Amino acid sequence: MAQLQQDRNIICVTNRSLCEDISVFFEKIRNISEAAPYAVILREKDLSEEEYLSLALRVSTLCCTTGTKFFVHNHPKAALICSADGLHMPLHRLKEYIDNSPEEAAQLLSGLHHLGASCHSVEDALLAESLGCNYIVAGHIFDTDCKKGLPGRGVDFLKDVINAVSIPVFAIGGITVENYPKIKEAGASGACLMSSLMLADDPKELISSFK
Repeated sequence: MAQLQQDRNIICVTNRSLCEDISVFFEKIRNISEAAPYAVILREKDLSEEEYLSLALRVSTLCCTTGTKFFVHNHPKAALICSADGLHMPLHRLKEYIDNSPEEAAQLLSGLHHLGASCHSVEDALLAESLGCNYIVAGHIFDTDCKKGLPGRGVDFLKDVINAVSIPVFAIGGITVENYPKIKEAGASGACLMSSLMLADDPKELISSFK
């Protein structure tokens, strides 16, 4: 699998519910991809597999035109159909997929440039690495409206995860320009942004502010 480019340190995680309608969502994705994040992860967990694939084909095309990597979330077959650059999965789903469909998983994963998983403990991170992930997303680090009532796990947690694995770790959860230096000092390769990017009037300016 490919190595992540260290000069492109932001991954966009989508949430179309933050957009007024689907046309606004597609325009937002175009603007975000033009802003040169490392990748766009099409999350959209509420969609059926068929609905997700339809959306993924559109978003994949938008990312391709700007040279931004496109990562499918949680749908391995969609990653294959879309010729996605990467697949990102909840850790339990990734393990289940590999355990239940080992031959299919081996064939699909061998053709991917990037495989990632969401991790919430050091044990998760170690398992993700053992399953073949070449990056992980650790969180949530700071308090965020997306996880109301659940305190962030904090920078010390992030450090523990980073020190436990040899693959790049991206932080997620309440990441801002102001607290971003803390996660970089902890050793994170970068950050995943969702709400702030999806709501940004100027995604390029926001992404540039993290460099």
